[in-house]
Amino acid sequence: MDTAEATWAVPADHPAFAGHFPVRPIVPGVVLLDHAVLLAARMRGTPQATGWQIAQAKFFEPVGPSQALRFTLRTTPRGTVAFSVRCDGREVASGSLVPPAAP
Repeated sequence: MDTAEATWAVPADHPAFAGHFPVRPIVPGVVLLDHAVLLAARMRGTPQATGWQIAQAKFFEPVGPSQALRFTLRTTPRGTVAFSVRCDGREVASGSLVPPAAP
C-alpha cells in the first residue's frame, strides 16, 4: 500500500476566506477536499487531479487562517485513497477518494 504525508499551512489570505465568514473565517470543506485530491494524484503519480470521486468525507472541526494541517493518505486494498487531516493533534477531516478509471 502506498502512503503519503504532507503539511499545508493555510494561507491567511486564501481567497476562500472572503465568503467564509467575515467574523470568523473558516476553510470550506471543498478546499480541504481539493488539497487531498491533489496530494492523492501526486502520490499515485497522476499528472492531473481530474476524474477523482469523493466516496466519503467527514468534517469534524473548523479550520481557520494560518493553521498548519497534516494530511495523511494511504491506498486501501480496494484501490481507494483514504485520507485524514489533522490540526494541533486533532482530526479535523477524513474520507476516501476514488481514483479515475484507467483509460
